[in-house]
Amino acid sequence: MIRSLLLFIVCICSASLLLGQSFSTTNKKAIKLFEEAQASYQQYRLGEAETLLKEALSKDMNFVEAQTLLSYVLIDKGEYTAAEASFRRAIEIDEKAIPNNLFFLAQLVLNDGKYEEAQSLFNRFLELGGVNESMRQKSNDALEKIDFALNAMKNPVKFDPINLGPGINSEHSEYFPSLTVDEQTILFTRRLPSPESPQGFNEDFYIAHKKGDEWDQAYNISKPINTPLNEGAPSLSADGQLLIFTACELYGNYGGNRQGLGSCDLFYSQRQGDNWSVPYNLGKTVNSKHWETQPSFSADGKTLYFIRGIRDRSGSRNGNIYISELTPELRWTTPVPLSSTINTPMNEESVFIHPDGRTLYFSSDGHPGMGGLDIFMSRKDENGNWSEPINLGYPINSFRNENSLLVASDGTTAYFASDREGGYGELDLYKFELDTLFSPNRVSYFAGKIFDSESKKALAARFELIDLKTAEVAVESYSDPVNGEFLVTLPADRDFALNVSKEGYLFYSENFAFEESSAASPRKEDIPLNPIKIGKKIVLKNIFFETAKYDLKDRSRVELDKLIQFLNDNPSLRIKVLGHTDNVGSESSNQILSENRAKSVTNYLEAKGVDPNRIESKGYGASQPIADNTTEEGKAKNRRTEFEIVGM
Repeated sequence: MIRSLLLFIVCICSASLLLGQSFSTTNKKAIKLFEEAQASYQQYRLGEAETLLKEALSKDMNFVEAQTLLSYVLIDKGEYTAAEASFRRAIEIDEKAIPNNLFFLAQLVLNDGKYEEAQSLFNRFLELGGVNESMRQKSNDALEKIDFALNAMKNPVKFDPINLGPGINSEHSEYFPSLTVDEQTILFTRRLPSPESPQGFNEDFYIAHKKGDEWDQAYNISKPINTPLNEGAPSLSADGQLLIFTACELYGNYGGNRQGLGSCDLFYSQRQGDNWSVPYNLGKTVNSKHWETQPSFSADGKTLYFIRGIRDRSGSRNGNIYISELTPELRWTTPVPLSSTINTPMNEESVFIHPDGRTLYFSSDGHPGMGGLDIFMSRKDENGNWSEPINLGYPINSFRNENSLLVASDGTTAYFASDREGGYGELDLYKFELDTLFSPNRVSYFAGKIFDSESKKALAARFELIDLKTAEVAVESYSDPVNGEFLVTLPADRDFALNVSKEGYLFYSENFAFEESSAASPRKEDIPLNPIKIGKKIVLKNIFFETAKYDLKDRSRVELDKLIQFLNDNPSLRIKVLGHTDNVGSESSNQILSENRAKSVTNYLEAKGVDPNRIESKGYGASQPIADNTTEEGKAKNRRTEFEIVGM
């Protein structure tokens, strides 16, 4: 898109062609005024240049060089409608005199979404001949976008946006939404008038909670996050415990490490009950001398996507999508750009990774689109490779710049900002039903509170959601240190072991087994952790055996390795492994089966180096049920493996 003299170096090149001694006019006064205007333009005195060029045209209205330079001046002033009229006049005077006029008029027309006229102008430009290779390529790229746009408009996608209402939107601009995985909390940026600010406005974060099906009144997140300066582009972690956001050139005593390393940096703050910690800079590994913004923190609790912008020689600042991961030592890895499948030599921004961890949404003007920034979707395969981006189509995308798309965990609801008619003010936040072609995997969650089973005191505990097939940690998080609240994302299509651990306590085990392509329903349950004491025991819910056999299934190793880690962390403990069955079969066969299953577990532990003197086993058959044996669900609960602390 045409924006300024610096952004469009070709304008300067074209203008330099006018420096020759041969002109389309013989009027000496007009030529003198034009040469003075050229000098003013080269020094970027745009108002002065405009006045001189209009005087020159009053001497000779067919002075095509003056009319052309006036067009460039109007572009640099941002007066695109006037620039379009000026280019039309220059072409009317003599289309062949300065062929580039056709190119720039075509760009202006394309930026207004006049696709068919732009197509005609680009073709006329290419037919004139003598076009340099750079501008020929730009023209062909534009024609490709036009073909895409015309076809997209003939095949529109479903799009029926609904305003989020007065609880969220105001007379001011609201944009860059972020949502927790349970879809109960939304955080966004609001731009407020601020006469004291050099920009005349201040960007602050607002937060709102859902009450039934409606959003309650949004409120300012306040100090220590919001300051008299601008905060923008927030990303909430899936559980709402961590906030990563952008701040630019922060100076002053705002608490924490708010000093920037470049023009814009990423900062973080952690929720502690109802309050937020003082924000800190993410540090030199993530932030650079360049421009870091628009973070998206993955629901796995360890992967950060963001935009890094670098200025090129013309002064244009194009962004690419980068990724960094949090190590077990809580250090960020060196950011690396996504592959050329996603990133282009043009601009990528507004990245959003869905809670499924596999579906990426972003804006770009480097992939085939409608003209400006369009929103695209790409999926990551099992090998970590991204698919070719898919344009979300018309009318979600248009000739304008589209960005800030957010897709909820349900995979069907999308949120975005728009200044369309019928809103409450400037930019408002809307939602719409996303076409299934662009839908991610549905994601669910497990939420509740962690507390000491004896004192009932809230605990800060560590969560790990582990893929039972690969043994890889899919999600990591911690419960709130103040109230013990937790929320763990449950991606679909895989079976997981959930492990909750805290020093001085027995760990908690849970299993989530999903159907082929759908996540389980949301689950809410408080978890009491038992202090390590003799007689305390837990159920190991991720120990699996073949039916009516005592051979351990391979996916049991995730849970067993966690048990080994627990024993290594507590070297003085001795445990007893307890085997149980349901009531199917004879009492003697169940007794033998339970004993053999318990022994299979102790054999695994010993083979992995656990001292045999620290472990023993016992089978109880069906004699100690914990659920009703008349239902399949109850029988499944009764078929269990436990361990008990028997010595310290």
